[in-house]
Amino acid sequence: MKKLIKMVALGSILTTSSIYAVSVTGCTGCHGQHFEKAAMGKSKIVKDMALKEIVDALKGYKRGTYGDSMKHLMTGQVKNLSDGDIEAMSMLIKEDTGTQTEKASTFADAAAVSASSVSYVNLNAEASDKKRIESEDLGKRSSVSEKALGLRKTDLYSEETTHGDKADYDRPAPGTSTKFERAFKDAPPMIPHSVEGLLPITKMNNQCLGCHLPEVAPSVGSTPIPATHFTNYRPETHMEDGKVLKEGMALSESNTADVKIAKTRKTDTLYQGRFNCTQCHAPQSKTKTSVANTFRPDYGDDKNKAHSSLIDSMNEGVE
Repeated sequence: MKKLIKMVALGSILTTSSIYAVSVTGCTGCHGQHFEKAAMGKSKIVKDMALKEIVDALKGYKRGTYGDSMKHLMTGQVKNLSDGDIEAMSMLIKEDTGTQTEKASTFADAAAVSASSVSYVNLNAEASDKKRIESEDLGKRSSVSEKALGLRKTDLYSEETTHGDKADYDRPAPGTSTKFERAFKDAPPMIPHSVEGLLPITKMNNQCLGCHLPEVAPSVGSTPIPATHFTNYRPETHMEDGKVLKEGMALSESNTADVKIAKTRKTDTLYQGRFNCTQCHAPQSKTKTSVANTFRPDYGDDKNKAHSSLIDSMNEGVE
């Protein structure tokens, strides 16, 4: 019995070390907490597949030799996994321990949405209400109270009882949410859906790419990653003879900004400087803004409310 326990423990350690850089948590966003759902309403029920079937399917996705409608989506998910990672993940799936996320199983209900049916919500509509702006205009008052001066809307003598609104990030599952208009032209769009089970983003696990890569986005109705994210705008920099060369030009000691515009280098893969999606794209919370918003964005064209034109205007004001 002791020998059996040692063998099981050793197997657990080996499995754990093999999946250090990967996890099945992100998979549950589409497949369900116990892999009991058809991803996007299209895939096989993974929990009903044999271990060898799962391994062969994942390796086939990696080689690009397996899959139908889910092929593009899944290839991006597994392309950086080693065979050992795939085998370890497959074992975790078949162990059916479930993942530690309450909302992950609801993601499996997210079906692909038709791009023609997508609508966009103006996030600033309530905050930009004219009546609210007028009511908060301190310039029209004969006297201003202490409560009106601060964002917390309480007097200065009851600080211990003042608490900010708790942000509520509960959103619909991917594929079922309504998209938001950009705050201004070329602004990073807010994330309109729940990110439960999709974060954190790591070098080996970026769930955003599964639905937002340009070749996949049209089929699932998501916003495609723009061309700027596949472009390196940083100047090529290296040392030569003790001097710093940028774009082949030696920089002066007093000025490191001699190179104003670097030569852009476009690639077929996501530029690593843009890999951490949530560095710019944040989940939208449900909360009332502290003050009204008088900002009025100039999109130039209504299509820019939902799409990026940054690739065409990256060097405006510099050239």
